[in-house]
Amino acid sequence: MSDIVRRDPRKEWIARNRLHPEHFAVLAELGGEGASPSEWIGPSGLIRRNPRAVGFIGPNGIKRIDRSGGQRGAQAAQGRRSQAGPTRRSVAIEEPAFLIAVVPDLAGGRLSSHDRDLLGLARQLADADPERPGAVLALTFGSHKETAFGDAGIDRLMAFDEAIFDGYAPEARLAALQAVERELAPRHWLLPDSSLGGGELGRRLAVRLGERAATQVWQVEADAEAPSGWRCTARASAGANDLRRPLPRVALALAECAEPVSETHHAARPLTLSQPLPEAFTRIEDGGAVAVDPAGVALAEAEFILSAGNGVRDWDAYHHAARTLGATEGASRVAVDDGFMPRDRQVGATGTWVTARVYVAVGISGAIQHLQGIQRCDKVVAINLDPGCDMIKRADLAVIGDAGAILEALVARVERERQGAEEQRDVA
Repeated sequence: MSDIVRRDPRKEWIARNRLHPEHFAVLAELGGEGASPSEWIGPSGLIRRNPRAVGFIGPNGIKRIDRSGGQRGAQAAQGRRSQAGPTRRSVAIEEPAFLIAVVPDLAGGRLSSHDRDLLGLARQLADADPERPGAVLALTFGSHKETAFGDAGIDRLMAFDEAIFDGYAPEARLAALQAVERELAPRHWLLPDSSLGGGELGRRLAVRLGERAATQVWQVEADAEAPSGWRCTARASAGANDLRRPLPRVALALAECAEPVSETHHAARPLTLSQPLPEAFTRIEDGGAVAVDPAGVALAEAEFILSAGNGVRDWDAYHHAARTLGATEGASRVAVDDGFMPRDRQVGATGTWVTARVYVAVGISGAIQHLQGIQRCDKVVAINLDPGCDMIKRADLAVIGDAGAILEALVARVERERQGAEEQRDVA
């Protein structure tokens, strides 16, 4: 057996980062069995100690140092719990004092980060009075793929899944919202102020209810002097100024208006109206989605981005992969500076900030400016040879290997699936 000390750079980084969820578990592992989480074996074999991890905060807010060793087991158990992931506390509101109605966009059939922020704001309004808690009612239109409504903070769920609500149907959806207003009378209506439908539907609803809606809301605070008990702050003058006013019944909120729910799980019980919906008269016919070339979509508006960096060698294969997958092309600054991609395709703080639902980084190590530009992407997939690069640490899914070979295998798999689907349609 060799006596050479083998280093693990990732674990050493976690050991230095006391805010990392695996911090205590890695410290215990590096220190060996029975070691204190405040000390570990460094790369040179010497014992290193973290002075910030010694002791604990007592009930009076004073830091205390336990030299008996009794804290070791508790901290190690805390590390194991954080490594396994936090457990959510179940919440069930049987008889709510009032309702907060939320109409999420459900772009792509799932709750977006904007929707989750809006539900976090609804929970803030519903849970303000612990003695008389309210319930969050979510209303969905058409078919969807979401299964985690309870984790998003929803107590009651009303689904309008009839065919008339599919696609662009503002008049039919407005008729359903008016029926909910007549029967349940929610205390507040919250909709996302977005171009995906929530902004238009919220303004239509405010007109029908005779309310002066608050738009571009980014903050809500308790205010005893306001009629509703809340005051909101909204963008005004094209974003140059902030406007503070009492929170009205209808509010259209921006992304990051509140923290999404992360510690509780709610029942999301199905709810239906006692009376059938009136037959909605519509003068709008949805002609369906218009096919758009992904190469012509602006990076700031793209939902699926295949971004290339210094690790890409075969650029023709990369462009072919983007066309096959139907992805919008992006690039790191290195790829742009080297002349492989145009400047308007650069992603990052010095390029374009993107909000894609899926962002695939191919051969990008992850400079801080690039990571800043993708911080609002829902899912990040990284393909890289270096398992210790910053992009791998940021990614929700990491694939370690040669970028060219992985893209080639992915394109071949997609082409086989499409060919099989076409053959099945021909047989039918």
